[in-house]
Amino acid sequence: MPVILRFLLICAILAGCVYAGLWALATLYEPEQREITVTIPSSKLPR
Repeated sequence: MPVILRFLLICAILAGCVYAGLWALATLYEPEQREITVTIPSSKLPR
């Protein structure tokens, strides 16, 4: 197998692994929801 084809095959396999990982994180991972409280200084509020 010529060197360029081997290189392209390795790049395609790596891209497929990255794509599969991103897909798995997007569809299978459900982050826990929690309430957030942020204190805003009075100097930043409009008058």
